[in-house]
Amino acid sequence: MYNKLITNLRPLGFTWQTSDPFLFCVHHNDKYPKGNDRMGPDASLAGRNLGQDFAVKDGWRMYHGETVPGFPAHPHRGFETITVVLEGFVDHSDSFGAAGRYGNGDVQWMTAGAGLQHAEMFPLVYKDKPNPLELFQIWLNLPKAKKFAEPFYKMLWAEDIPVHEVNDEQGLTSKITVIAGEFGEANAPAPAPDSWAADPENEIGIWLIEMEPDAFLEIPPVSLETRRSLYFYRGSGINIAGVDVKPYNEVELLADQPVKIENGSERGYLLMLQGRPINEPVVQHGPFVMNHGAEIKQAFLDYRKTQFGGWPWERHDNVHSRDTRRFAKYEDGSEEKR
Repeated sequence: MYNKLITNLRPLGFTWQTSDPFLFCVHHNDKYPKGNDRMGPDASLAGRNLGQDFAVKDGWRMYHGETVPGFPAHPHRGFETITVVLEGFVDHSDSFGAAGRYGNGDVQWMTAGAGLQHAEMFPLVYKDKPNPLELFQIWLNLPKAKKFAEPFYKMLWAEDIPVHEVNDEQGLTSKITVIAGEFGEANAPAPAPDSWAADPENEIGIWLIEMEPDAFLEIPPVSLETRRSLYFYRGSGINIAGVDVKPYNEVELLADQPVKIENGSERGYLLMLQGRPINEPVVQHGPFVMNHGAEIKQAFLDYRKTQFGGWPWERHDNVHSRDTRRFAKYEDGSEEKR
């Protein structure tokens, strides 16, 4: 142990390690150039391993996209994805005919449950300026009782996500964007109904924290069994309980103790993930997360047989028109526009 508060400290890679009930987190930060007529990069794709482009070249990646960056149609079963877009846009399409475009602070909460296909594409909508993209995708496990829940997604629009401000004794401000759970008087919008986060007793917290230079912030304690991980992804440095933490490191913390964070000389940015563990077996194979190996085999059989509803779109890398504003269209035909 590092001290009575910090239980682990480790550097972050492309995918971030997490603790039960979370499965993993990935931080996408791509400096995309101007877009072309097809909303792909207005730049040469020579030298890229198209279809599997995860090497950072010129500050950006195509991922599994070959024309537009992103992740064309792929299946999921047994867990949830929570996609937090800090900058840029994501185009959603799925096997149930639902669709959307979200970004610049919006969050998509999607329960894969029994199984669905979806595409997550990153349209480069601006032809006259760069198209930077920064997002977190967080995988939250589903308990056995909810593994076969009906697939579902909802939008947490940026305008509806509360931000709690804390001023320290020096008058310096920290802002906490409460995506899940609560902080101070701020309560997050309701998550998906079958989520582990839907029960407040599970103490799920997903918070974005922004601290002014030299600011102090105290995070209140929760239950001892809750697991708490703090990801410091941008800034000059922070100090927790006498331990200096450099940027792009994760700090695992005891949850039943207050956490006092001292920021360094630059504005600091952190992500907090916390929650009570599900404490069930986890077997993962690619996009399927179940409790036992036989269930993984069944997931592959079911997908081959049903395609989890098929694919109703003309393209597996479906994107919406360039001038489309933020929107969400759901399986029942209802639609939200922003």
